[in-house]
Amino acid sequence: MATNTSLVDVPKVRVTLTVNGEHQSVLVHPMARLLDVIRQELGLTGTKEGCGEGECGACSVFLNGDLVNSCLVPILQVDGAELVTIEGISQDARWQRLQQSFVMHGGAQCGICTPGMILAAVNLLQRIPNPLEADIRQSLAGNLCRCTGYVKILDAVTQAAKAMTDES
Repeated sequence: MATNTSLVDVPKVRVTLTVNGEHQSVLVHPMARLLDVIRQELGLTGTKEGCGEGECGACSVFLNGDLVNSCLVPILQVDGAELVTIEGISQDARWQRLQQSFVMHGGAQCGICTPGMILAAVNLLQRIPNPLEADIRQSLAGNLCRCTGYVKILDAVTQAAKAMTDES
């Protein structure tokens, strides 16, 4: 006779990871999404859920240095990993100029896409400190914004890259 096991009956698992430089250990459902653990278990609500399908980039985080959509990552895949969220980027003085530029240029409006846009821009500027507009457009292509029309975001990243290059 087959047993009918519901998801409620599945035992939780302990997952350990480094989040924004701090060691964390959480007891969670094994198929929980990284996004949900970040927001609900770790209380880091800067990472947003836009679509829940990996299409909008709002939930972007750095996982072992790679930019990923946290809504697509099962928590079991991050055991022992290093995670950086928008809160971790906010603590890093190197990226405060970028965040200020988003505010100054109106690149941050409703706020849903902003964390993912900033992380995508960080990912770009780590690789190409003085990007061309085409580089910026390609880097931000996986992020959807319904408020700005993208021009203000492009201006923000362009100005921040220039200011950061001038400071070097």
